[in-house]
Amino acid sequence: MLKLSYDNGPLIVFWETTKACELKCIHCRASAIESRSPEELTTEEAKNLFGQLAQLARPPVLIMTGGNPLIRDDIYELIKSASSAGLPVAISPAVSQKLNQDSLTIMKNAGAKFMSISLDGLSSTHEKIRGISGVYQETIKAINDGIKSGITVQVNTAVMKINYMELPMIFKVIYDLGIKIWEVFFLIQTGRGSELLDLTPEEYEAVCNFLYDASQYNVQIRTVECPFIRRVLKERSEGKKCTSPIYRKLNEELVKQMGEPISQSTLGQRGTLDGDGIIFIDHKGTIYPGGFLPLPIGNVRNDDLVKVYRESSLLKSIRNRSFNGNCGTCKYRWECGGSRARSFAYFGDPLGSDPACILNSPVHI
Repeated sequence: MLKLSYDNGPLIVFWETTKACELKCIHCRASAIESRSPEELTTEEAKNLFGQLAQLARPPVLIMTGGNPLIRDDIYELIKSASSAGLPVAISPAVSQKLNQDSLTIMKNAGAKFMSISLDGLSSTHEKIRGISGVYQETIKAINDGIKSGITVQVNTAVMKINYMELPMIFKVIYDLGIKIWEVFFLIQTGRGSELLDLTPEEYEAVCNFLYDASQYNVQIRTVECPFIRRVLKERSEGKKCTSPIYRKLNEELVKQMGEPISQSTLGQRGTLDGDGIIFIDHKGTIYPGGFLPLPIGNVRNDDLVKVYRESSLLKSIRNRSFNGNCGTCKYRWECGGSRARSFAYFGDPLGSDPACILNSPVHI
């Protein structure tokens, strides 16, 4: 059992700077809108939040997300303020006219250390998902421009029915671009995300085993709402093989694209969960365990974020792995813990079992 403690403070804080965005992504968590909301945190309210986080012994990474953060007129001032407070700052902009070499230089000079760009498929697939023609080439350019600016660029990919068999080719594209961090998102039925886009437990299991293979090419692979990849990592490291025909196809294409593996797996043995190392603040200041778990536990306009994180009974249950059903008794609960957001989306229970994990499918129970 590997138990790391995130009881005293989060490792990563996501702040939804705005819901406004130019794109129309079919799986959008935020259900983005065209114009900024007057209910967004003000500049001063945001700076107050940074001050709260800076008091932690281990300042968390602050990820400025959206919507498109670049739509905020004060975004560069906010990056500078958070960085000056001692917070490592990451930004997750949409690929738009606001993201260019000039804005990247300003971001870098203001103190942004990391930037994530979404690439969800090869050309036509990515543009279908993002809802704008021509955005694939603009995305490739944004990645290259980000690298040239000196910001560490991470590529994010959301896995869904229409793109998961393209994962080996997507990996080859980002590898050739020189990307060293690939973050793969597993869908939660929230916002514009639809059950029609979601994978079955068997398909997710195949994807997890593919990601284990892909992690052997000196690229750090992270996942979101896929904690059961820690179980897959343990099983594979112990010599267990995946016999799924879907996995076999993904693996064959990976080797075709990349050749044989060249390194040990970069997957971490222990990740984070919503409320366990992760906290999310929406554009109105409402605090949630994570961006895909819509259970409000406070608001930074009135509450101290660190106190809420430490004292919330829900978050304590998550950190103590006090779960219901199979996730509560699973031998992998400390390494994994299941997606709290997916359990809530399916069953209305944030402490229930994760229906995407193959160990919770009827054939395994």
